[in-house]
Amino acid sequence: MTEYHVQKDKSFRVKVQNFGRFLSGMVMPNIGAFIAWGLITALFIPTGWIPNERLGSLVGPMISYLLPLLIGYTGGRMIGDIRGGVVGAVATMGVIIGADIPMFLGAMVMGPLAGYIIKKFDGMIEGKIRTGFEMLVNNFSAGIIGMILAIIAYLGIGPIVSSLNTLLGNAVKAIVNAGLLPLASIFVEPAKILFLNNAINHGVLGPIGLQEAQEVGKSIFFLIETNPGPGLGILLAYLVFGSKSVKQSTPSAIIIHFLGGIHEIYFPYVLMNPALILAVIAGGASGVLTFNIFNAGLVATPSPGSIFALLAMTPKGSFLGVLAGVLVSIVVTFLVASIFIKASSKDLDEEELQKATERVGELKNRKEDRVEIHGRVNKIIFACDAGMGSSAMGASLLKDKIKKAGLDIEVLNSAIEDIPEDADIIITHKNLTERAKKKAPNKRHISIDDFLSAPVYDEIVEELVKKKQPTNHVDGNRPSFETKDILRKENILLGLESTDKKEAIALAGKLLVDGGYVKPDYIDFMYEREEKLSTYIGNGVAIPHGSGRAKESIIKSGIVLLQYPKGIDFGNGDIAYIVIGIAGKDNEHLNILSNIALILEDKELAEKIVKETDRDRVYDIMTRIAE
Repeated sequence: MTEYHVQKDKSFRVKVQNFGRFLSGMVMPNIGAFIAWGLITALFIPTGWIPNERLGSLVGPMISYLLPLLIGYTGGRMIGDIRGGVVGAVATMGVIIGADIPMFLGAMVMGPLAGYIIKKFDGMIEGKIRTGFEMLVNNFSAGIIGMILAIIAYLGIGPIVSSLNTLLGNAVKAIVNAGLLPLASIFVEPAKILFLNNAINHGVLGPIGLQEAQEVGKSIFFLIETNPGPGLGILLAYLVFGSKSVKQSTPSAIIIHFLGGIHEIYFPYVLMNPALILAVIAGGASGVLTFNIFNAGLVATPSPGSIFALLAMTPKGSFLGVLAGVLVSIVVTFLVASIFIKASSKDLDEEELQKATERVGELKNRKEDRVEIHGRVNKIIFACDAGMGSSAMGASLLKDKIKKAGLDIEVLNSAIEDIPEDADIIITHKNLTERAKKKAPNKRHISIDDFLSAPVYDEIVEELVKKKQPTNHVDGNRPSFETKDILRKENILLGLESTDKKEAIALAGKLLVDGGYVKPDYIDFMYEREEKLSTYIGNGVAIPHGSGRAKESIIKSGIVLLQYPKGIDFGNGDIAYIVIGIAGKDNEHLNILSNIALILEDKELAEKIVKETDRDRVYDIMTRIAE
């Protein structure tokens, strides 16, 4: 295949993925409303658990009006902010009244269209409205545009979308009647691996399922994509027949996938051995066939797709069929996957899993949301729970890049609760971003996956350079480590046997206690911090440290280093080969944290430390003496 065709194929794939994400973006914020409707349906319709004619009357208006209006509003707001959302809801009302079926597809058309039009209109009149007339123009323009779009939707778009929906519904029913529905797994299961599931689930299966659920009280279409059985079958096969290093990460992946409903966790395991796509197809098709035989269905889309969500959306009389379908898909996927895993020509180890995880990141196109910085930036804050570990490393890396770019910008780290008022940009781990937004709601927030290898750092520097904020006192030197007592040679342990992360944290804490750095109760605070959020920071490195309440237990700053050549599972599929225990008092430890961050950002050097057997050499590297 020529380079042109490769690029063309990649471009098309990215466009389809983006389309799927956009559809998902309209639906996912409103999943709570869908679940509320599903529960009311399951409970109060004539065939529900506790039939109630009066409460059951909520079902029709919610599916006909509430849910489409929420989708239309969300789609409009995604493009045109709040004004776009309002006009999107008004325009959606036109397709609702112009059709006799729930207008989910119509809402997905009218909401974004309205947002786009109002955004263009606002751009045309920007700076042209006389002072004092802004509110008048804004309100009447939104009303007039909304009215026009509602009329167009009522007279034209509603009937067209209704006809298309009917045509699509008839085609799907023909497939069901012909017994070919299990073949849908041939497309759905690979689509999940390639992150096209949102386009299929929310654009096709969801609307058809809702229409069917309104008519008969349940739908099998809610089970086709959300069934967690195939993913669990893959993970169980690796747990039984996979290599030792891969087995370490599968138990946590099983919990996250099957109980938590985060299906993305098993995608790298399939990409490690692409033949396993056949296993998930076989499992998915077997599950759908079983659902069909038992006439099983759900009342709404379970989200996330965990076994708990499936059972919550299961109506009376369908529990046996739903559980049977999930079980069959698990067993079939496990059996087929076992054949491929055992027959693989190479030992699939942690290195292949890491490469597969990186491919998943590429498929998700994580860099599609470019960093945009508006206005002058004077201070950037890295925030984490305690403000003394991972955030310090992230701040060190970005500070180094900013200095090399000749920018006069302050980069600091802090606890989330101590974010300064004058911060311009706040960077946090994705699991902490919502907390940071509540603490500093009017700031620019950036989420990252890990603090060591975040590509967003380069994007931030690139954007800041465009803003032309140079300094005349560039200091490109990396920080030096001066206080040698913080890291002692005897506190560097190499060649340790793999264990679980709790034992590793306990050992790191014991070394800190024995070294006179902390009081014994500091270890409990280290456990507490780990429970809140993993201290894994990327590149095979974890930095366990105390929670924010641990400050009084710190006697003086200290750092210990543990090397586990075979790795330790730190959860979420993250394997740490270097565990650095940290206790920081009065920011004395930040110098060496800066060095650690800059050293371990280099994957080759991090791998060198993992393989090094000479303690003196590791000490020299970590204190920047040998280099």
